[in-house]
Amino acid sequence: MNLLIVESPSKAKTIEKYLGAPWRVIASVGHVRDLVPENGSVDTKNNFKMRWQIMPGKEKQIKLITDLVKQADAVYLASDPDREGEAIAWHILDILKSKRVLGKTPVYRVAFHEITKNAVMAAIKEPREIDSNLVDAYIVRRALDYLIGFSVSPLLWRRNLGRSAGRVQSVAVKLVVDREREIEAFHPQEYWSLKSEFRVQSSEFSGILSKYKNKKIDKQTIKSKDEIDEILNTLGEPVVSASVVNIEKKKTSRRAFAPFTTSTLQQEAARKLYFSSKRTMSVAQHLYEQGLITYMRTDATNLSAEAVADIRKYIAKTYGDNFVPKSPNVYITKSKNAQEAHEAIRPTHFDAPAKNLDTDEQKLYDLIWKRTIACQMVNAEFDSVAVDIKPDNTNAIFHSVGTTCTFDGFMHVYNETRDDDTDEDVVKLPPLNIGDKITISKFLPEQHWTTPPPRFTEASLVKKLEELGIGRPSTYATIMSTIVDRSYVEQDKQHRFHPTSAGWIISAYLSKYFTDLVDVNFTAKTEDTLDDVSNGKNDKITALQDFWKPTEATIEAARGVKTSEIIDVINKFMEHHLFPDANTKCPKCGGVLGIKLSKYGAFIGCNKYPDCDYTLKIGTTESAEIPTDDNTTKKPDEPIDLDEGITFYPRGKFGPYVSNGKQNAAAKNYTADTITLEIAKELLDKKTSAKTSVELGINPATKQPILYFATGRYGPYISSNKVNVSVKSQPDLETAINLINNKKSSGNAPIPAKKGKK
Repeated sequence: MNLLIVESPSKAKTIEKYLGAPWRVIASVGHVRDLVPENGSVDTKNNFKMRWQIMPGKEKQIKLITDLVKQADAVYLASDPDREGEAIAWHILDILKSKRVLGKTPVYRVAFHEITKNAVMAAIKEPREIDSNLVDAYIVRRALDYLIGFSVSPLLWRRNLGRSAGRVQSVAVKLVVDREREIEAFHPQEYWSLKSEFRVQSSEFSGILSKYKNKKIDKQTIKSKDEIDEILNTLGEPVVSASVVNIEKKKTSRRAFAPFTTSTLQQEAARKLYFSSKRTMSVAQHLYEQGLITYMRTDATNLSAEAVADIRKYIAKTYGDNFVPKSPNVYITKSKNAQEAHEAIRPTHFDAPAKNLDTDEQKLYDLIWKRTIACQMVNAEFDSVAVDIKPDNTNAIFHSVGTTCTFDGFMHVYNETRDDDTDEDVVKLPPLNIGDKITISKFLPEQHWTTPPPRFTEASLVKKLEELGIGRPSTYATIMSTIVDRSYVEQDKQHRFHPTSAGWIISAYLSKYFTDLVDVNFTAKTEDTLDDVSNGKNDKITALQDFWKPTEATIEAARGVKTSEIIDVINKFMEHHLFPDANTKCPKCGGVLGIKLSKYGAFIGCNKYPDCDYTLKIGTTESAEIPTDDNTTKKPDEPIDLDEGITFYPRGKFGPYVSNGKQNAAAKNYTADTITLEIAKELLDKKTSAKTSVELGINPATKQPILYFATGRYGPYISSNKVNVSVKSQPDLETAINLINNKKSSGNAPIPAKKGKK
């Protein structure tokens, strides 16, 4: 038997169909090992030696893997083809070695970017060693996250400053807070525009004032009503005669958009489908595991030659040869340190539509399919005409542009949407010649106000992080969900982020005392360091020392800062946010109002407390009760919504557990502060996968299949025709037939095999 180990049960099921006998495919159900969650698990005094433990709830899965390894002729580690996937393969191999179950059994690392039979078989034919550079990069990343978490986070807890700080999440929160500060500091400026309506013969169109008295009129040139009134008085009352004084005609084209990367998929799914980053990646994961799309964590825009040929063939067959460019479209990856060996996200097949998909899967698959097809189609072509029209009685010019699509090209299949699109509308122009007489039928002055920069959406925040070189394809969805789950930001009805008081406070604190942690350049440099380790250009110990030495000094300095000094810093940072009118006088006693911190949340209070009990909820006119131990805002036993329909219950009959409404899974080793959506999904997936059966073959005596279950009430068992027998591990078909046929039917409960019975 050959054993292939992947990450997810659904992927295992798909691949096992491709391989058949004598292969077994089993899932690790994500990561299997992590750092021991206590101080000292990364020994900074001893070359950053790390202490690992099997993740809570994964012990039975590891036992199942080790039992199958003992029976295997060869083991293939086929976790995902990225840094985290390489780490999972390394952890599994290290566990197998420590348990001494390998013996002389060979172990191979295989990686594929799409789950198709050809891709899987090709990967198996060309196995490799585990990439130690990728593993080292993972180790550095995990150590950095641990050191920040166990060093900075306690400083936050102790002073009620926040729940956690993170290497990337803190920068994301700071970007949202800084944008909010820009918005609050923004002062709108008035400006005016002058639109005119033209009539020539039976046609009507419009234009905009572009020049007046030989002066160019830009967007904000006309700043007041007095100025627009002076122009209108000069122009006179319509109807006004005018003439065409200039015409410019040109042909333009628009190139198809590159196929999706992880970032652009999340951005476009947010715009077009209103999916969160987390939802997009969850749906994409399901599509990948069903063999419908290539690997969904990538920053490359290139496609394989085989895929390009298939796409071009499909375009010619479906839309015609005139939609196929003479040579394939090639896209240059803009993302720094992109893995060019990877492909962009694309469908694995182009000849038949995907079937049996749920609504979300179908929507995202259609988006990926259309974008991929369009990327290899010809340009869209346009005819553009720009005319200048001069009133006969005034030294002014009105400008009008008309654009007509003469060939839709790739737009026949797909067109991208944009954030905060400010492109001016184009108009359809009648046939015109220089010297033609035009009638100005109406002047339409319009008042405008400059607007502040828009708040970030998930799409625009992901785009910003990518532009800054912060985070990587595998992290964007987690970043978005973490800053929301930690209550540092909230989203309004337009899905735009705005910071909560907790977000303001942690940004104020980190900006002052942990400048590097929220500095975009420092964080981007850290990402570059991880990439250098991945590429073998830097070693892990040097990378960790370069990070930890200055960070340790910063942490030591922050420990000695008085809470009163921190509150002063926060008050200064949030001054305009808390008191837009600069009035900090207490209305009750005349004292000074400022931020107050408690474990139940921040509020505004008077500096003369306890003599003055005036309080105010931040951002409202409501008074806030001064928190006490009996005045909690959230009961410790209250369920926590983790998103995607999954809830964490801190207290149950048998301890903490998670539930998706259909199934519960124990979470006894987790608390409200340590549980995450990813962990909850793993616990539920593991429970689901434990019930998955493997068909061993047909029992010739009854003509019924014999099924193997890895987990039952009494451990692993086999079952056929209502006869169940406990086993220690998965047996071969002959042994299973003997065990089943020597047992009498006794319902559905597994029957332990008697000692000595064959």
